[in-house]
Amino acid sequence: MLLALAGGVLLFQAHSLRDAPAARNHALTDAAATARVNGDVSNALGKVFSYTPDGTEATERSARAVLSGRAAEQYAQLFARVRADVRDQKVTLSTQAVRVGTVSLRGRTAHLLVFLDQTARRGTKKPTTSAAQLSVTAELRDDVWRIVDIKAR
Repeated sequence: MLLALAGGVLLFQAHSLRDAPAARNHALTDAAATARVNGDVSNALGKVFSYTPDGTEATERSARAVLSGRAAEQYAQLFARVRADVRDQKVTLSTQAVRVGTVSLRGRTAHLLVFLDQTARRGTKKPTTSAAQLSVTAELRDDVWRIVDIKAR
């Protein structure tokens, strides 16, 4: 009887471990899916936060392809302000994701922490580099990771 009770307790604990929130977080258990979302989000951020005085249309096309929801709205407001100055001030911005970590990946939603390096140049002046840190939410839609929310940290 004692052996059966101990077996039942162990079985319950084993089930609890498999059903723990960490086990449902595919960022911890699915390396391929995590690598894909990291790569897709890194590439997307590099495209939408990089522009040249003559290339704002291409940047906006990239944004429409990879941003949705709140992120698209935020970006449209931000880029409307930037677009006016880019050509006049001859601003070039280059953005590269240097570190990306998927905090959680559950179903078709991923939450990531992204560290960016941004290099800006105005005309012929010396470029300046700065760092940025973002919290990003992405959703898998039609087999494409789309960024739906961005928060500066």
